[in-house]
Amino acid sequence: MQVILKKDVQNLGEAGEIVNVKDGYARNFLFPQFMAEEATAGALKNREQNIARIQAKQEKLHKEALELAEKIEKFGKLELSAKAGETGKLFGTITTKKLTEELKDRAGFEIDRKNVSLNAPINKVGEYRMLIKLTSKVKVELDVIVTASEIVKDHIEEEPEATETVEE
Repeated sequence: MQVILKKDVQNLGEAGEIVNVKDGYARNFLFPQFMAEEATAGALKNREQNIARIQAKQEKLHKEALELAEKIEKFGKLELSAKAGETGKLFGTITTKKLTEELKDRAGFEIDRKNVSLNAPINKVGEYRMLIKLTSKVKVELDVIVTASEIVKDHIEEEPEATETVEE
C-alpha cells in the first residue's frame, strides 16, 4: 500500500514522502497515530500543494534540532549518583526516563525518552554513552558518568542455629 507520511517515521521516511508499506502496518499503526494517509489521487494532489509548507516546517525543525544539539554538546557530561553495592552494581537500573528527567532538571533540555538510546544498560558505576536522536538527520552523543552515592555492604547476617528440644 502506498502512503504519504505526515510525520517523520523512524526507519521509514520523512514527512511528505510517498512510501510503500504493508496494509496492516498502515491500518494498525500509521493511520491511527496520524503519521500517514493513503496515497489516493486527491491526497497526492493535496500533497503537491502542501509540499512547500512541509519543507519549510522540516527546515525549521532541523534548524531547532541543530541548535539543541549544539547546546547539548556544550553541556558536556551528565553526572549521576546512585546507591550501589561494594562491587559497584547499582540497586536498580538507570532508565532513559530517568536520564531525560535529569537533563530537563539540570540543563533545561526537553527530550523525549523514546529518542534516547544507550550503548549498554546502566546498572553499574562507570561511564556510559547516550545517543540522542533529535531528528532523523540530527543525532548527538552525551557522556553519562554514574558514581556511587552510598555504598551498601553486601553481607548476609548468619542466623544462629536453632537448638532442638524434644518434649516427651
